[in-house]
Amino acid sequence: MPINITMPALSPTMEEGNLAKWLVKEGDKVSSGDIIAEIETDKATMEVEAVDEGIIAKIVVAGGTEGVKVNALIAILAEEGEDVAEAAKGGGAAPAAAPTSEAKVEAPSSAPAPQAAPASAPASISGERVFASPLARRIAKDGGVDVAAIQGSGPHGRVIKRDVEAAIAGGTGKATSAASASGEAPKAAASAPVGMSAEQTLKLFKEDSYELVKHDGMRKTIAKRLQESKQTIPHFYVSVDCELDALLKLRGELNASAPMKDDKPVYKLSVNDMVIKALALALRDVPEANVSWTDENMVMHKHSDVGVAVSIPGGLITPIIRSAELKTLSAISNEMKDYGKRAKERKLKPEEYQGGTTAVSNMGMMGVSNFSAVVNPPHATILAVGAGEQRPVVKDGALAIATVMTVTLSTDHRAVDGALGAELIGAFKTYIENPMGMLV
Repeated sequence: MPINITMPALSPTMEEGNLAKWLVKEGDKVSSGDIIAEIETDKATMEVEAVDEGIIAKIVVAGGTEGVKVNALIAILAEEGEDVAEAAKGGGAAPAAAPTSEAKVEAPSSAPAPQAAPASAPASISGERVFASPLARRIAKDGGVDVAAIQGSGPHGRVIKRDVEAAIAGGTGKATSAASASGEAPKAAASAPVGMSAEQTLKLFKEDSYELVKHDGMRKTIAKRLQESKQTIPHFYVSVDCELDALLKLRGELNASAPMKDDKPVYKLSVNDMVIKALALALRDVPEANVSWTDENMVMHKHSDVGVAVSIPGGLITPIIRSAELKTLSAISNEMKDYGKRAKERKLKPEEYQGGTTAVSNMGMMGVSNFSAVVNPPHATILAVGAGEQRPVVKDGALAIATVMTVTLSTDHRAVDGALGAELIGAFKTYIENPMGMLV
């Protein structure tokens, strides 16, 4: 029986992607674990593995196709011993064309998991999606077992044919309901149009006075998420000025003493590296602010996973320094250099930029004195960092000159109240102005 290969969900929030290219062609034999295609999301390019064995009977969606919806049919696989020509005829229907209206954004469906899996995909995401091959799902449905109760042995925990057969033979696995067997769930309602339509906007300008540049996936995602953030999250802001002279002196000393390897220092610390560490330690010291909001619970995080905004062509991405409070400044620095390089190449893996407990947005390097950033859920906080500037300050009743940096903490007021936000930014200021505390 032919097996449908569908567009995989490379992340929990992915709705569509571009099928960049096929690495196989019709008639090729593939085995479980073989890389068969490359998929471009709004943030990265990912390799996709085959889960089942067989022969590529038909490629439904050509390489280079944009806007392919998650779970849309992209190819048909003939099982071993099956007539390839007949399998090509027996596959499911081709995916519907993506909507052309910019005003309508369809929410992702919780339809059956794709046959093709991302090379780094987990077996399940928050218990909502179980990755299993279509053949395994059919056998499970016929045998009355629940794939969610079966431990997968396929690539990255994918449930495959032998796992289901073993579960049936051993009498394990719960009986499935119709909904769980099919993997189907109701779709979320499409979002309503916001603001002026494209037609209304263009009527305000002469036809020869502009050109249209189509939004790419990254720009659409940024627009949607930040609009939702400002509409649904009550933002609260607190700002402080931090003196940097002690930090700049320590940074210079640490860089000067860095060991050499192949005639190059093994690390070169930036002010931003030290900002990341200071924020991570501040969250460790004020754990009530290291949280995420849900309607049912406050999620209290055990580590400071700091996302760092990196500007890339067409938008930005926030790679995450995990457990930053436990890492040395040199480790943070080298990790950020690697992330920054791969971010610009769009080679980051989803687990490297999704999640996190807070974020840093540093526009000081661009000469910006101060600004307020938008909270990006699941974070409850984000720190906007301005430029270090020489400013007049009063010390011991006398006027002096110091290098001062203004930082602004944006908080989700549902999770972090004003007093708590002030405590957090105060702890951050203490580490910045007494940087030796970051080394102990």
